[in-house]
Amino acid sequence: MECSSCDARIDHCHGTLVVHPEGGFAECTDPSCRDGDRVRHALIVDCQALGGGCACAALPGKALLRQVS
Repeated sequence: MECSSCDARIDHCHGTLVVHPEGGFAECTDPSCRDGDRVRHALIVDCQALGGGCACAALPGKALLRQVS
């Protein structure tokens, strides 16, 4: 399967952007992602929607997936 955004050379990410309600912090599941802009991500979820909940709520101070700036 080919990605039409890749073929069109549109700046985008194949990862999922996970948004945390506290402070609007967001992280991407793709380790190569360098920009957490919502426009670049087709998949955006609230951390509360993650199966099993979010580690940020259960274990304060625990490292998350990866912070994007």
